Amino acid sequence: MAGFEWMLLPILGSALLCLLLVPLGYQVIARGVIFADLAIAQWAALGTLAGLYLLPNHTLAGAPVSSLMFALLAAIAVHLIFRFLSNAKEAWIGILYVLGASLAILLVSDDPHGAQALQRAAAGDLLWASWELVMATAVLAAFVWLLGWWLPEWLSGVAFMPVFAIAVTYSVSLAGIYVVFATLIITPLIVGSIQGKSPLAAAFCAVAGHLAAIVCSVIFDVPVGPAIVIATVFTALLFSCAPIEKKP
Repeated sequence: MAGFEWMLLPILGSALLCLLLVPLGYQVIARGVIFADLAIAQWAALGTLAGLYLLPNHTLAGAPVSSLMFALLAAIAVHLIFRFLSNAKEAWIGILYVLGASLAILLVSDDPHGAQALQRAAAGDLLWASWELVMATAVLAAFVWLLGWWLPEWLSGVAFMPVFAIAVTYSVSLAGIYVVFATLIITPLIVGSIQGKSPLAAAFCAVAGHLAAIVCSVIFDVPVGPAIVIATVFTALLFSCAPIEKKP
């Protein structure tokens, strides 16, 4: 048993990540900005890479300051797109995403290990989570849930986007773009929008998918990021297929 104690931190980080992102995912879907989170996540990853090459060792609670700055810039851009370019918002958000991805490729193009840096930004590696990032995720998750209980109207207000950008920044630093997008969208869509379940139920479903993926990653020695995406899809589908007891 002692040999598996190292798994406690990634498991805790994974569960906290679900609790942080799933309630935000409900609002992302409600706003019809499905790919805005992907664009912001890509710019947060771009900021991480920029910090790695230009501002090493400049972090705030485990996340590069540059990542937070780039994510906030992307959040501002998304807000402006929705305010002034709403007729073609998905197209502009797509442009924002591909611009961030292209800048990231150019940034690492001279580095012989650039491909590995891009892969880490995209797929992440929860198995090597740090205490700083896990604790920051815990604080953000508690903040989001408390706001949801005390001031539920904040989700539809202007405060949502900066909070969302900060949450995505730490989530990308912890788990990578793919896991962030999957956790934000899959269970809120399948368990929430389709099945009508609460964010808490969707969060528990996401946690189950994450934990199954971590176990499979350790046993079969496969990358944990893609495993989480696949396991979360299957867990959400299984959850949605479960029989619902009708009240008499």
